[in-house]
Amino acid sequence: MIFGFGIAAFWFVLFVVSFLRDRRVLRNGIYLVLTVLFAGIGTVFALAEINDRAASLLIALVLLGLPLTIVVLAFALVGNGVVMLRREGRRPANLLSLAAGAGFFAFVVFTLIVQQTGSSFLAAVNTALLGVIGYVSFLFVCFLAYAFVYARIRFFRRPDFVVVLGSGLRGRRVPPLLASRLDKAQTVWQKERDKGRTPLLITSGGQGPGEEVAEAVAMADYLVDHGVPADAVLREDRSTTTFENLTFSATLMAERKPKYRCLIVTNNFHALRAAFTARKADVNGQVLGSPTALYFWPSATIREFIAVLADHKLANGIIIGLILLSSFARLF
Repeated sequence: MIFGFGIAAFWFVLFVVSFLRDRRVLRNGIYLVLTVLFAGIGTVFALAEINDRAASLLIALVLLGLPLTIVVLAFALVGNGVVMLRREGRRPANLLSLAAGAGFFAFVVFTLIVQQTGSSFLAAVNTALLGVIGYVSFLFVCFLAYAFVYARIRFFRRPDFVVVLGSGLRGRRVPPLLASRLDKAQTVWQKERDKGRTPLLITSGGQGPGEEVAEAVAMADYLVDHGVPADAVLREDRSTTTFENLTFSATLMAERKPKYRCLIVTNNFHALRAAFTARKADVNGQVLGSPTALYFWPSATIREFIAVLADHKLANGIIIGLILLSSFARLF
């Protein structure tokens, strides 16, 4: 009992210290998940001292519930993938939830084949795949857990600017996904105005393929059409990536107020990665998420997680390389 709770306390202290230093780092999620994991272990030990049967039942429920949850999740991902294809088209980004669900079933089939063949090489491949999947799944859980926590943090008050990140137009029309960001930003801006403050809105986004105007222009027009005074909106119309959104917007903010504070608005599935990017771009701001249609969440979240993995490709590459090396070492 002391062992489990003691280690949980250690990870929790690391989480608090890291969180207070900077909320915008993934390691906060890792510390948080490890805290919960070892707190759970401590709880099992504590329950065992009171009632062995209850502790055994709890362990059995976890051992049975975990694979059942994974199977249900795999079916849900496949179903969501079909919905995404029907509603959003066959772009690669829309195939991610379907690919993740199908990948699980492919791995199960491959494992059964390995058991039937008895091939040592295939067994090593299976072990390597299991190790990589386990590692990536752990990071994904950390990402999801911290995204949930980060979305519920109360940020500092009195922002000088509210930055809205662009996400693509349909010609010159603002689609629902982007409208959600703009509506959220306007709500935040209006609340500040109601308190007698005068933050400026910044619409951020350049002109992409198939777009008749820069995203920033269409976004600003949308806000003005919905009651925001034109002189309360600044346009950053050069950016093509989230990093550029934030970097170029930071230049506009620093020109007007060197020691600015801002809130950055994007969709909720993108909020945590946008926060990581804001830290990388040295922007003094936190991120708020706007609502997104539920069917869009799984693929979008997987895409964001893949991008986070890519941002740390060296560390992840080393760890995955060690997993592969240890899996195939027994063949030599």
